[in-house]
Amino acid sequence: MQLPVLLSVVLIISGMWSLAVWPQFLRRVMKDPRARDEAGKATRFLTVHVVLVSVSMVLGAATAAIGIAALM
Repeated sequence: MQLPVLLSVVLIISGMWSLAVWPQFLRRVMKDPRARDEAGKATRFLTVHVVLVSVSMVLGAATAAIGIAALM
């Protein structure tokens, strides 16, 4: 894969940013009172956010991996 070094570094930084930011967001969502119902079961609010965070982290990891692969 041929990418300029600067673009590879941008991809790595972007991927690492996603991997650092999204877990913090999920921790806040899980503490939100809307995340669980009265019985303690996960609500749609929590489910949607878990899916959002999961997809974002997979894309962040892929972005970082592409940046690393481009440097090699």
